[in-house]
Amino acid sequence: MGDSASSSYVHKSLGGGSGESLSLTILADVLLWRNQSGAIILLVSSTGFWFLFERAGYNLLSFVSNVLLLLVAILFLWAKSASLLNRPLPPVPNMEIPEGFANKAADGILVLINHVLSVASDITIARNPIRLLQVSFVLWAISYVGTLINSLTLVYIVILLSLSLPVVYEKYQEHIDDKLNSTSKVIRNISRKIPIPVSKEKKYQ
Repeated sequence: MGDSASSSYVHKSLGGGSGESLSLTILADVLLWRNQSGAIILLVSSTGFWFLFERAGYNLLSFVSNVLLLLVAILFLWAKSASLLNRPLPPVPNMEIPEGFANKAADGILVLINHVLSVASDITIARNPIRLLQVSFVLWAISYVGTLINSLTLVYIVILLSLSLPVVYEKYQEHIDDKLNSTSKVIRNISRKIPIPVSKEKKYQ
């Protein structure tokens, strides 16, 4: 009973089961390993790309160019042989971005921009010390990690964490929530000791 409740909570938090966006539901199923074939494909493909570009030293631009060149040649030969042998043409899909998908992507970007602006407002206008500590820690962590590894390895690590952390949180949600609550209390106690400057209006006679 508790496992199903936490599972549905984590699944809904990742955007699954809402019925509004099928892509978010598919993504949530992949991250929680409910769609095992999709999760395995994502893990294997990301590992292959990381090994190809990071360890084998292959160049991304040349790789994309060679793949597109091979694809165009195969499609051309397929279409040419199909016209000669009275075979069906290659099933090339209609390469257009649907308007609904573009609107949803724009809405997602708008939500992200508004969230960033609200964080900036909390720091500059509301002078929230907790938000300042959070943003400072995240930026410092990104800067520190960026000095240790390159961007491709960082993307690969993010994919691995995305395929592991939601599953771990789904199984041990109560224990993790307890630890996060205790950590949040410690941060709040520390932030309360930080003096907040109070603006005083000057009175002119």
